[in-house]
Amino acid sequence: MKIASIDIGTNAIKSKIFETTPTQIIFHEGIRSPMRLGEEVFNQGYLTKKKLDELIKVLKKYQNTFSTKDIQLYEIVATSALRDSANSEEARRYIENNIDHPIRIISGLEEANLIKFHPKAKEKNKRMFVDVGGGSTDIFIYQNNKDIIKSFQLGAVRCMQEKDDKEEWHRFRNWLKKQNEVDTLVGLGGNIRSFLNIHKSKRMNNKKFLDETKKLSTKSTNEKIQKFGLAFDRADVIDHAMKIFIEIVQTLNISEIKSTKWGVSDSIAVKLFHEIYSKKIDITNN
Repeated sequence: MKIASIDIGTNAIKSKIFETTPTQIIFHEGIRSPMRLGEEVFNQGYLTKKKLDELIKVLKKYQNTFSTKDIQLYEIVATSALRDSANSEEARRYIENNIDHPIRIISGLEEANLIKFHPKAKEKNKRMFVDVGGGSTDIFIYQNNKDIIKSFQLGAVRCMQEKDDKEEWHRFRNWLKKQNEVDTLVGLGGNIRSFLNIHKSKRMNNKKFLDETKKLSTKSTNEKIQKFGLAFDRADVIDHAMKIFIEIVQTLNISEIKSTKWGVSDSIAVKLFHEIYSKKIDITNN
């Protein structure tokens, strides 16, 4: 059976398609459409009908892809931009009525908790998984046989629009100072992945990471595009994402920084997989 997920993010819309059997789930393909919903939300507080119609157009395109690829079940979730919009519920209903499919707006803590579906989330106690999105930073740590989840309203697009709050940075830093058993950071999201790809590296030590992020911040958006081949919607926002990662690396004196291709859309699909084959979802009724 083929299943899929759609993540309506703050900086882009992402989808993943998987082939499943009762015993395994195999990644098939991914789709990404740049769409900066967060720009409207953080600047004016709500999503306009024009922006929602653009989003609906993208979602319908994904649905058409699902039809041609015989996707039997899929889930759509929305994160920071939609949950922070003043017209969040109205926007959700408008989208749902146009695409004939439910959308689940998830909280920051649920977004952080989804990281536990990463296949290595619970393998090593001193590892911190950090998802720096457009609107929020979501953290998962498995420590002493317990899940630690945290979410902060600090994201790359939010910071770029200068809508980050000093009090939230203060809360973030205070919480970090209490996390004294972490030595490895695993970064989720396109920004950390793009940063390491620029340097043709899968991992970095503390010094190199701090040195290279400092060098990158001296480059203009155009230089990042021309020299490193970054897309515009990555080049203009990457420094703001790295600022959040830098805060973690410096505060905790992280020794190793890695990235993963895993994201919200992967976790949603894996969660759906477990629900299907544990009989929580009856596929015959869908």
